[in-house]
Amino acid sequence: MGRERTRKIRIGTRTIGGGSPVAIQSMCNTKTENVAATVAQIHRLEDAGCEIVRVTVPTAEAAKAVKEIKRQIHIPLVADIHFDYKMAIAAIENGADKIRINPGNIGGADRVRAVVEAAKARQVPIRVGVNSGSLEKELLEKYGGVTAEGLVESALDKVRLIEELGYDQLVISIKSSDVLMCIRAHELIHQRTDYPLHVGITEAGTLYSGNIKSSVGLGIILHEGIGDTIRVSLTGDPVEEVKSAKLILRTLGLREGGVEVVSCPTCGRTNIDLIGLASKVETMVEEFDQLKGVKVAVMGCVVNGPGEAREADIGIAGGIGEGLLIRKGQPVRKVPEEELLDVLKEELAQMAADRMAAGG
Repeated sequence: MGRERTRKIRIGTRTIGGGSPVAIQSMCNTKTENVAATVAQIHRLEDAGCEIVRVTVPTAEAAKAVKEIKRQIHIPLVADIHFDYKMAIAAIENGADKIRINPGNIGGADRVRAVVEAAKARQVPIRVGVNSGSLEKELLEKYGGVTAEGLVESALDKVRLIEELGYDQLVISIKSSDVLMCIRAHELIHQRTDYPLHVGITEAGTLYSGNIKSSVGLGIILHEGIGDTIRVSLTGDPVEEVKSAKLILRTLGLREGGVEVVSCPTCGRTNIDLIGLASKVETMVEEFDQLKGVKVAVMGCVVNGPGEAREADIGIAGGIGEGLLIRKGQPVRKVPEEELLDVLKEELAQMAADRMAAGG
């Protein structure tokens, strides 16, 4: 059973679950109290393709800022709460589209009830978050440490607590920095609940290591039909999280749109700065997100490049001081090396114009 079996939950203007497209989420690293900086970062995230954004709400000032931030952005806003249940209520009252809490760290039953009642009154979904660092002592003892089984039991215990308070607009998040444990936990919880799942590898690391760990973990989980929203957690600019998430979804066939860039790994026959050129092409093609399904090849050799790029719609191959423009593996014309990027951009612009003229 795949993600189509999960129940649908409304988060602001967006629906997740029930077979809806997997939504891309990120989190601001600005101070939420700084409305201008937070809004500016969210606008960058929106431009990159972010569909749900989360901000931390540790203070009353941050909770108050939620109202103004939401007024200036275009995607659902999630309030992240740790420890202080009053911040959850304040964030809800100020218009948060969803809140993220761990019921185990905001106090006793009365405090959890107060948060649930506030969410229920405004039909604001609650994301129940559990990670390997927050596992309860009794579960650590029961399972002999942090395990996938313990993470699942902890999450479902918290879900039952909220259900008993009469509320079921829930999203579940169980995260671990251990990729294999995270995969196993999602496989287990997917069998035991139909609530939508927010998927991510927590504390994944830097742009390099975090992308590798997230690609492996999220790739396997998503390929198994599990996961309704995702975040690629990286130590760095959150825009990079969105770019990585988009590429993971496209690679798995879960998202259309954007130009796919393929490039050769370089060898002794390479006579141009292929590494630099490929990076520039990857940045340039972001302007052509409307070219769904188009593949661009960047090759380092005019001898083997055209043949190796035959599966691409268009490409360039570098030589000594000049290169080739290629279509479907066939050389079209020679181009001075310094003009390769501009010529490729012109070709993509023409493809975009032709598609628009054809109504697609």
